[in-house]
Amino acid sequence: MEEHDVFDYSKAYNEKSLWEKIGSFALAAGKGTIKKVLILYYCLQDPDTPAWAKATIIGALGYFILPLDAIPDFIPSVGYVDDLGGLAVATGAVLMHIKIAHRTLAKAKLSQWFGDQA
Repeated sequence: MEEHDVFDYSKAYNEKSLWEKIGSFALAAGKGTIKKVLILYYCLQDPDTPAWAKATIIGALGYFILPLDAIPDFIPSVGYVDDLGGLAVATGAVLMHIKIAHRTLAKAKLSQWFGDQA
């Protein structure tokens, strides 16, 4: 595979598409996946987050948004396994820039959507 053959998932990212994906597939994706998405999203919104970390986050969120990826999202029980893996790798890569405030905002949003057990 040549360099130009690799899909740039960051091109799939935009905020409207992210919220639509979350709204449509939050239950199917599960709280763990959505929590990682939200933490990364809030980290992305933070002006203190460096450009390289934002690029990493945008790529991971773009991959999450796309319905047809390594394991298509519509496959029951396993459709979000690859998305969760990509989100986990991105989270690990930018971990030093994830603040308590990002986690707090994500937890509040999860509680709003899933109830207090989030």
